[in-house]
Parts: sequence; structure tokens; C-alpha cells
Amino acid sequence: MHSIARQPRPPAAERNGAPRILVVDDSRAQRMVLAATLRRSGYEVFEADSGEAALEVAQEHGLHLVLSDWMMPGMSGPDLCRALRQREGGDYVYFILLTSKNERAEIAEGLEMGADDFLTKPVSGDELRARLNAGNRILDMQGELTAKNRLVEDTLNELQRLYDLVDSDLREARKLQDALVRDRFHDFGVGQVSLLLRSSGHVGGDLVGFFRASQTQIALYSIDVSGHGITSALMTARLAGHLNTASPEYNIALSHTAGDFYRVLPSDVVVTRFNDLMSNVIETEHYFTIVFAIVDLNSGDVQLTQAGHPYPAVQRKNGTIEYHGNGGLPVGLIDGAGYERVSLHLEPGDRLLLCSDGLTECHQPSGALLEEEGLARMLADHHDVRGPALLEQLVADLAEFHGSDAFPDDLSAVLFEYAGK
Repeated sequence: MHSIARQPRPPAAERNGAPRILVVDDSRAQRMVLAATLRRSGYEVFEADSGEAALEVAQEHGLHLVLSDWMMPGMSGPDLCRALRQREGGDYVYFILLTSKNERAEIAEGLEMGADDFLTKPVSGDELRARLNAGNRILDMQGELTAKNRLVEDTLNELQRLYDLVDSDLREARKLQDALVRDRFHDFGVGQVSLLLRSSGHVGGDLVGFFRASQTQIALYSIDVSGHGITSALMTARLAGHLNTASPEYNIALSHTAGDFYRVLPSDVVVTRFNDLMSNVIETEHYFTIVFAIVDLNSGDVQLTQAGHPYPAVQRKNGTIEYHGNGGLPVGLIDGAGYERVSLHLEPGDRLLLCSDGLTECHQPSGALLEEEGLARMLADHHDVRGPALLEQLVADLAEFHGSDAFPDDLSAVLFEYAGK
């Protein structure tokens, strides 16, 4: 059983701010000499007569400065140093070895076992104070670093908490945005509509959809709001409200005639009305591109207006690809901008594809873009694939082209396949 000798502590007023040190030596006389020197230098001194006792004292009082003899029965000074270093969760301890050894190899051994410094017996009071002053400076810097690390850790934990909260909100927002496109496939008998909407992040700025414009007409639209993230997603939600047939009086593409009857406006008028809305009602720095098309299910005639969106593609029954449209300015850039209407005709077996630039501007690892030519090759390769399966195949081909399915932009498309009567 090892005894622990500790001198009476001075009054609290004297202890306030005094550095504390643990002196470890199996020689009581040597401890007394060192302790007297240290107290004269303003230290609060704790004593232990063995390495085992020193571990208890250091743990009990949270001591960070240790002056220990090298040679002691049982646990040596280097062994004590290593044991202190291996404690879990303990703050840094500045450890000085006292030794009569003066060979470099032995001193190096002590330093390798974790000691910070060493003093050769007999100890000079001036040298002891100088070494301890250096140790205290290091402990002060270590304490400041620890405090800053804890502040950084607390800040990171708070940021993680906020991130998790935002991430949870964005996941819910993703569900709400997906609900804007409830029906991803619809069969009108003489034609089928398939939709693709895949955000590159939690939420995106693309919007696709369709609605029955009259007994014989359907409207198709593909929209891409500038930017990414929450503000773009909010814009798509507002635009979706202006194309909702559940409240036709608010649908920007419909005009009231009489009673409960509405008629669909020409495609260029619809896009112009959107531009007026963005310029005069919705005050935002965002703009969007769009293709708005009206399909006559009886005749196969299509009128469409392109405003900054990729060119609509028509794949004929025989597999040939055509691009239609005239470019046009994005919506919301210039007040009073004009838009043109383009007409085309679908024969039974033909199909029309409206897609965002997330497809055509997707790039290879080398930086080369897919563009319209690459999209045409994909459509040609899968001429016999129909409906949602074709859109899934396009995404798979695009992932192979890009080298990853982590696409840099939102992907969206409207596929209309005309069967005719």
C-alpha cells in the first residue's frame, strides 16, 4: 500500500491563480527540497511517493504539470508518463523527468515514452523555474487550443443540428414538389403522355405537366426555372398554380367564354401572358424557359411556342428525328418580349419530346455536352421503346454518358406518343 503525502493547502486567497504541480519521488527528502523551492516560486504543490500514488493524485485533482523522478520502485518515471498519456479523456499533462542519467540514448528513451522535458540532478532552482515557465506557457497554449477546439466542436454540432433540420424540411418539400406532378402517365386513347421529373438536389426548378384543354385538345408544358434549390422550387410551385385546371379561372392558358366554359389560348399568347406576369406581378430575379404545346387529338396538329427551352424533338414512325421551334427569349427577362407560334403535324406512330437542358447540356467527364445530336442518337437507339420505359432508358443512357447518375442539373421531359384514331 503506497502512502500519499500532501502538504496542507494555503488559504483560498493564496491559491487563487497559483499554478499547481505534482512532485513524484520515492525520497521524502528530495520531495521536501523540491516542494520548498516550488512554493517559494508561487506553486501549489502536491506530492506522491510512487508512480501508482501519483496516478491517483493527478486524477483526483486534475493536475496538468508533473515533476517526477526517473528511478522509483515499482512504476518508474517513464512508466508513469506513459500511463498518464494513455488515460482516456484526460487533458494534456506536461511531464518533466528528473534523472541522474546524462547519456543521450537514455534521455532520448524517456522523451520517446512521452516526457516533455528532463532535468539532471542535482536540480538548479533557476533552471527548474525556467523549465516550468516554459511548461506553463505550453499548457496555457494547450488550454486555449482545447477551448477553441471545443468551441469549434460545439459550433459544428449546432450546424449539424441545423443541417439535419433543413434536410428534413427539404425532404418534405421534395414530397410536396413531386405532388405537383401526380400523374406521370396518362392514356387519352388516341395518344399517351409520359412525364419525367428528377431533381439534382432535394428540390429543383423544373416542372412538367399536361392538362385537357378541350374535348379534343391537350396542353403540354415543360418549364425550367433559373437557378437551383428552394427559391427555384417555390417558383415552380407558383407556376404550377397558373396551369392548374382544378381552378380554370386562374389557369393562365385558359380564357373564359360563357358560364362554366373556357377555351385554350394560342401557345404564343400563353407564353406572352407568363412574361407579363413575371414582369409586372412576380417581382423576382428569376426567369424561366418553357415550351408550351397544344395538341389536337383528332388531327394530330400541334402548335407550340419555345421560349429559351431546348428545341422540341419529333421522332417519326420510321425513326427519323426532327427538331422544331425558333429559340425565343426566356420568360421574365425582357418586359414586352414577343413570342412566335410554330405549327407541326403528327402522324399515327409519331412522338413529340419536350425536355429541359438538364438532358441536352449534360456533359461527359471530358466536358463534351450531349446536345441535340446526342439526344437524337439516344432516341434512334430506342425507337421501339415506348412510354415511361423510354424516359427511364434515356436517363440510364445519360448516366452512362455522364459517368454517374449524380447529374449536375434537374432532368425533366414530356413525351407525347400519337396513335391516331
